[in-house]
Amino acid sequence: MNCYECVQSGRAQEAVAVCWLCGAAVCTEHVRSETVQVREPAQPGKVIHDQPARRLTCPVCRAAEESP
Repeated sequence: MNCYECVQSGRAQEAVAVCWLCGAAVCTEHVRSETVQVREPAQPGKVIHDQPARRLTCPVCRAAEESP
């Protein structure tokens, strides 16, 4: 599978991840990896696991999350 962002630019680059929000395949150049704490919906804000989880996003979803 090729990176969606690269294909839009006319390049073919192998994807290494899938955006957790939109499902687009992304390469190492376009993926953003961050850690997040797993929280319990019934107890907002309470961390329920000591080890953080990994979350991968594409540039479009990253920009949307960071917009005011």
